[in-house]
Amino acid sequence: MRTSDQIKRKYNELAAQKKALEAQRSATEGEGAAALDSRIGRLEEQMLLLEWVLNEPLGSYHG
Repeated sequence: MRTSDQIKRKYNELAAQKKALEAQRSATEGEGAAALDSRIGRLEEQMLLLEWVLNEPLGSYHG
């Protein structure tokens, strides 16, 4: 099990990658831009999952 500090570091790492890709995206057109959009989307999904873990949802998953 990861500690909350490790999860926060990973989240910050992904946020920095997303920011860099967004900057690169603004300078890119065409097919390259679509590929960057896809990568940004995957980073956002990963970040969302890490946020979910950090917020420790309450209740039962099956509830």
